Amino acid sequence: MLEQYDLHNLLVIDIETVPQYSTHEQVPEHLQKLWERKSQNVRKDESAEDFYKSAGIWAEFGKIVCISAGIFTGGKDTGLRIKSFAGHDEKELLTKFSALLFSQPSNLVLCAHNGKEFDFPYICRRLLISGLPIPPQLQIAGKKPWEVVHLDTMELWKFGDYKNYTSLNLLTAIFDIPTPKDDIDGSMVGHVYWNENQLDRICTYCQKDVIATAQLLRRYRGEELIKDELITIIGQ
Repeated sequence: MLEQYDLHNLLVIDIETVPQYSTHEQVPEHLQKLWERKSQNVRKDESAEDFYKSAGIWAEFGKIVCISAGIFTGGKDTGLRIKSFAGHDEKELLTKFSALLFSQPSNLVLCAHNGKEFDFPYICRRLLISGLPIPPQLQIAGKKPWEVVHLDTMELWKFGDYKNYTSLNLLTAIFDIPTPKDDIDGSMVGHVYWNENQLDRICTYCQKDVIATAQLLRRYRGEELIKDELITIIGQ
């Protein structure tokens, strides 16, 4: 599976997002009303104010605080090199990440877990909101499905079955991919960012997901996992 892809022309990414404001009270009044409408079908019995902690999952009400990107290295002994773009200034973060994509071939394959439903469209929406151009690797408008160079490890696992969501954690468990125990999970990112001001912890969590996704790709291809000593994390 996936043998036709050159791993050295593939970028594995993951993003971490948070609500744009630390509390619901700080949201401008007109946006509070729009938030109430946007979230009414998913928050069940929770008030719009209480549910605001989940606002980061919507690009209209959230922002990106970290993008981690991993490239495969080496030949016989495949490695992985990871660089993160993190910060409080989302436009600056997106500008740097976009510069990376613009410097790469337009046919560079992007890969993420649930990337087609979340990571890729979220990045594009926030780029537009920030007034930034969309790099060619993220552009899908007017393209035929086979012209879109995106891989989604969750979609690949579905094999055409669209009924279920399968988490990255579950897939790493069933494929026996060792993962270090995290001190946070996705539901805690907003709190860690706004209440604990620990962006480094979020960045580390994001990098671990990139490693897990890259290892899952190796399993899909029937290949050995990348050795820990061949995984390199470079500075922001």
